[in-house]
Amino acid sequence: MSPGKQRKSGGHRIPSPVTRSGRTRKQPAAGTKPSIEWAEFLARAWALEVEAAERYAMFADAMGEHNNREVAELFRKLARIEQMHADQLLEENLSRRPPATPAGGFRWDDGEGPETAGFDALHYRMQPYHALQIALACEKRANLFFAGFAASGDARVRKAAGQMAEEEAEHVRLIEDWLTRTPPPDGDWERDPDPPVVSD
Repeated sequence: MSPGKQRKSGGHRIPSPVTRSGRTRKQPAAGTKPSIEWAEFLARAWALEVEAAERYAMFADAMGEHNNREVAELFRKLARIEQMHADQLLEENLSRRPPATPAGGFRWDDGEGPETAGFDALHYRMQPYHALQIALACEKRANLFFAGFAASGDARVRKAAGQMAEEEAEHVRLIEDWLTRTPPPDGDWERDPDPPVVSD
């Protein structure tokens, strides 16, 4: 994954979309039936990325409604990145179709997917620095998720999960680098001289 070039927006530099590393994973031989463990891993990994993409898109819409265009665009970039990851996971599925998931989706231990940020992380005046902090926490949790599967007894799961854990660790390092180049917020960043008025 490479951070690529950055472009200026509203006085801050916003990172370009992250891409997965150029690794290619070996497909199983034709006619090989995937194990139950592999099928569950693929379904959970795909759901993780899709849920993260959907949540970032919702964050972008919320920031757009508050006219916070710079952060909205950063969340849209993150949504596109996560959707790209989900699409690449489909390449692991011989049918190239979304893996089967339980009705209503997976139930995650903390209520949210490992790479999905909660709505309580949002503030309508948040800055790119805050958005990157949210993304950093999500990538760290995703790294732990895949690292857990890397101890699997299924060789294919073990290999794929190990590679994905490494990629998430790379994402963590890159976001940490972006944060060093992103201006931190002022102490009074939450203060709004003209706060929104909620009317009935």
